Amino acid sequence: MTARGEWARAAGPVLVLLLAWPFGLYAVELGLRGLTERLWIESRLFGRQTPVANGAIALHMVTGGIITILAPLQLVPALRRRWPAWHRWAGRVTVAAALVAALGGLAYIALRGTIGGPPMSAGFALFGLLMGLAVVQTVRFARARDIRRHRNWALRLFVLAVASFLYRLHYALWEIATGGAASNDAFTGAFDRVQVFAFYLPYLALVELWIRVRPEPRL
Repeated sequence: MTARGEWARAAGPVLVLLLAWPFGLYAVELGLRGLTERLWIESRLFGRQTPVANGAIALHMVTGGIITILAPLQLVPALRRRWPAWHRWAGRVTVAAALVAALGGLAYIALRGTIGGPPMSAGFALFGLLMGLAVVQTVRFARARDIRRHRNWALRLFVLAVASFLYRLHYALWEIATGGAASNDAFTGAFDRVQVFAFYLPYLALVELWIRVRPEPRL
């Protein structure tokens, strides 16, 4: 691969990393505080009488922030080729953190539900289940040295890893464009109902299209 081609393939993941980096750090910081402080005073995600759910969402935040930062780096071709050991170890950290994020989110939903009620709980639970599936399949095919299917599932996991950032980005752009139309603090507006699926399903569909256009990995 030429240097120009290598830079072109790295541009997308690096751009995502630069945009998502502040969110990832914020999530880690808030999650760590959630493990040690009484955050129910400042955030309705935490409850005074729900220590287990609080721990679950705090772990979800910490590990979610970690994968938001690490997942884009896994897609940079130069890093994979020049530092394969780093790629493998960062991959192990990424899939472990993604699994904890998925389980933490699912546990929180089971224990407390979500602010937006059953529709939001359903959308977020599906998100967590898909992330767990992507983790299992990514690891499975890596261990089997099936590069093509490992790459395909890693791409799906990448989308899910940065989806929490995309969820916030959608709201920021919608606020700029419409002033927050069809959205409210209870997350029961029409836009809110769409967003519980729109922050990951359309992007997964794009990944499926990409996989069919480029079925063979280019390392």
